[in-house]
Amino acid sequence: MGRYEKGMLARSKAGHDEGRVYIIADTDDAYVYLADGRIRTLDNLKKKKKKHVQPVCRKYDIIGMDDVEIKRIIKEWVRKEE
Repeated sequence: MGRYEKGMLARSKAGHDEGRVYIIADTDDAYVYLADGRIRTLDNLKKKKKKHVQPVCRKYDIIGMDDVEIKRIIKEWVRKEE
C-alpha cells in the first residue's frame, strides 16, 4: 500500500483549509487531487502538494461514488474522531 492512494482520507496540514478532511480522488508524482463533496466536488478537485496533506489510514472504494456519498463518508469519520 502506497502512502497516497486513491480513496484514502487525508487531512490538510497547510493552507487556508488547514485541518479539513478530504478524500484523495487522484494522485500523480507531486500532487494529490482532493474532494470533499461540498465545495470540492468530483468535477472541481483541489490540487494540493503531497507534503501539505497527511493521509489517514482509512481507505474507501470510491469507484462509482458521487459527491453526496463522499460528503457522508467524511461527515461520519469526523463525527467518530471527535
